Amino acid sequence: MRVDLHCHSTASDGALEPAAVVERAAARGVDVLALTDHDQLDGLAEAREAAHAARIKFVDGVEISVSWRGTTLHVLGLRVDPTSELLVDGLRTVRAGRLERARDMARSLDEVGIAGSFEGALQQAEDPAMVGRTHFARYLVEIGAVPDVRGAFRRYLVPGKPGFVPHRWAALGEALGWIRAAGGHAVLAHPGRYGLSAGAMDELLREFCGGGGEGIEVVTGSHSPDQYGLFAALATHHGLAASRGSDFHGPAEGVELGGLPALDPRLRPIWQGWGP
Repeated sequence: MRVDLHCHSTASDGALEPAAVVERAAARGVDVLALTDHDQLDGLAEAREAAHAARIKFVDGVEISVSWRGTTLHVLGLRVDPTSELLVDGLRTVRAGRLERARDMARSLDEVGIAGSFEGALQQAEDPAMVGRTHFARYLVEIGAVPDVRGAFRRYLVPGKPGFVPHRWAALGEALGWIRAAGGHAVLAHPGRYGLSAGAMDELLREFCGGGGEGIEVVTGSHSPDQYGLFAALATHHGLAASRGSDFHGPAEGVELGGLPALDPRLRPIWQGWGP
């Protein structure tokens, strides 16, 4: 069974409409798909309808931005109830302040000679309230400042580089509480991206488990094969289920939908026991 539990649409920073994401996943042989837009649930109804038409299993999801000890983390909520008032209200608070952060990012890029990035990023975003780093990255590609989106993140938009502006997101405990209240399963997304030491990662996972976290992404678009093994071992050590997701944002922007190897069969998949 081909399972992809992490992807994005134009409801946040993806390049394709929710229905188009589902249609692309179905065409690529995906059997189970979760749409997990950043801090946003608005694309789920459209994606769910498209999945029904395409006869693939759909999972309502979200990717929540979290601040933890000065590091921005992402936590997936899978099988959430999109009508949960606590989740809806919590995500609304997380989205607040994105526009002001975008203006600060643009000022930072202005200082290194890249003009017009605020307006350019807004043109890349279907919903201006959801403007984020990927929209800035696409603008940088559009004006020829970098060859591709990954290059934009290597040269700009990350800690220590022009265009990066820290932001206070949800606390880890808050995000886990919203997911639990919505009946969902919390999964730590792409842990290899955070640059944490072994000790800090262990502390994070202990806090994550203590707050009700259930899974960790082992196979994901930004992990190397060596990291598959590392996070498989951490999943086993902490008693966490394992997840798999491309983190698809758009064609030619990284790993394709369903384009990753299967989980190690010795791991317990997060979707085990979900039923039809």
